[in-house]
Amino acid sequence: MSQAPSPSAPRTGGQILVGQLVSHGVKHVFCVPGESFLAVLDALVDVNIDVTVCRQEGGAAMMADAHGKLTGQPGICMVTRGPGASNALAGIHISKQDSSPLIVFVGQIERGMREREAFQEMDYRAIFGQAAKWATEIDDAARIPEILSRAFHVATSGRPGPVVIALPEDMLVELATVPDAPHYEPIESAPATGQMADLGQRIAAAKAPVAILGGTRWDAKAVKEFTAFAEKFKLPVAVSFRRQMLFPANHPCFIGDVGIGLNPALLNRIENADLVLLVGGRMSEMPSQAYTLFDIPVPKQMLVHVHPDSGELGRVYRASLAINASPAAFAGELAALPAPAAMPWAADTVSMHQSYLDWSDPAPIKTPGNLQMGGVMQYLESHLPADAIMTNGAGNFATWLHRFHRFTEYGTQLAPTSGSMGYGLPAAVGAKRLSPEKMVVCFAGDGCFMMHGQEFATAVQYNLPIIVLIIDNGMYGTIRMHQEKHYPGRISATQLQNPDFAAYARAFGGHGERVESTDQFAAAFERAVASGKPAIVHCLIDPEAITPTTTISKLRAAAQK
Repeated sequence: MSQAPSPSAPRTGGQILVGQLVSHGVKHVFCVPGESFLAVLDALVDVNIDVTVCRQEGGAAMMADAHGKLTGQPGICMVTRGPGASNALAGIHISKQDSSPLIVFVGQIERGMREREAFQEMDYRAIFGQAAKWATEIDDAARIPEILSRAFHVATSGRPGPVVIALPEDMLVELATVPDAPHYEPIESAPATGQMADLGQRIAAAKAPVAILGGTRWDAKAVKEFTAFAEKFKLPVAVSFRRQMLFPANHPCFIGDVGIGLNPALLNRIENADLVLLVGGRMSEMPSQAYTLFDIPVPKQMLVHVHPDSGELGRVYRASLAINASPAAFAGELAALPAPAAMPWAADTVSMHQSYLDWSDPAPIKTPGNLQMGGVMQYLESHLPADAIMTNGAGNFATWLHRFHRFTEYGTQLAPTSGSMGYGLPAAVGAKRLSPEKMVVCFAGDGCFMMHGQEFATAVQYNLPIIVLIIDNGMYGTIRMHQEKHYPGRISATQLQNPDFAAYARAFGGHGERVESTDQFAAAFERAVASGKPAIVHCLIDPEAITPTTTISKLRAAAQK
């Protein structure tokens, strides 16, 4: 690696841009290369930044999103113009809905060719203006430090999200002498004077309070601080949809996750709460049960809403107490609150935790077929290390992970609240690239896996021994489920013919296993781990087993009554 040029000397736009990445502490870049940003690729040769070359731009953006979720620092993605940028949109949408920090650099045509519909020309401000927190284009190499400084702040402050920056090809070879900007610092917000005391009084006056944790801007310290607060107050704590790593499931105050197909007892508990402490989350469509859990705009439950972005406070729900603070800043203030003399909800917390334990026990679950996913989950729960990172995309298969895996540590879950298929595999690759010492397990349906299955090649290229469990029922299962509910027996556009996924893994240079019965799973999983290679465990389940609790035949029969 040669020496990067000094900021006091003339540098190309590509060199200036890479200099800003170094200045802002970037260690990883996920990309699909393109001729439109060759100057940036060249400048990366001279710095200590790991570059992960991906097989599709959507996968690259999802890997960068996973990096942002795990670290709280912007994931960095680089893609080429036109089709490359279009492919990356899926990852950008995930970042927006999931509130994860992401910066996507997109190659662009030369400035003098604009508005002629040049090769792969796109107006990035127009196309990504709604999808991103900020979309811009850099016309002057001397302004790169300014614009990247702003990009890092926008991506990480308030409600985090994606920034898209277009890079005209000729601008990247233009020379300029300009200093690097200093390392960014996310803009912090904290509870206003008197708000914490107000919160303490409201909790003390409550009979049936509940906390719901969600969103981003958390870290391991904040999770520990909130856990200590909950323990001190004997407060029942739930987590929002796909935010299960925000509170340890084995803690006696944990009562479950508020997502798709939630525990009926948990739903009833929240509906009848007299105070809801919502920290970090937005309570959007999925956790709010299609916006029915809370009345809009004024919930019948007293709502205390804590969120780092003032624009989210009052946007849907009118809170009785709105606290504009990041979850980390808010959690840091909780230790000063005195516990109330009486906590009439304490017994309810105990019973709700037991309800969660019963709900998340896979042992009683029996489904059609020789391979019982309940048995698979029992094995995983008794063998996975506590810090194993679990990833998934979207589909009914994810219910097995979300309902029956008990997350106990921060930084162990990567799942799109946007419901994007294909996320699990790239997220697993991104996680393993970041934390090679940790076990990373991806759950994927057969349809979900094939959305970004080519990124298995990326795992092989970088020797990342992830374990991918493909739950194969030969269909787009979630859509088939809805089909049987609303159009029973009229199967349309949901059947799939799949490859031998174990052979697929071996073709790429990984390890492959095929599992057709419950008793085959443990040995297959252990061989996959022992191989030291990226591995696929192809789990074939009965198509009738459409969810953990019902079958296609039962859905069809109920719909035809």
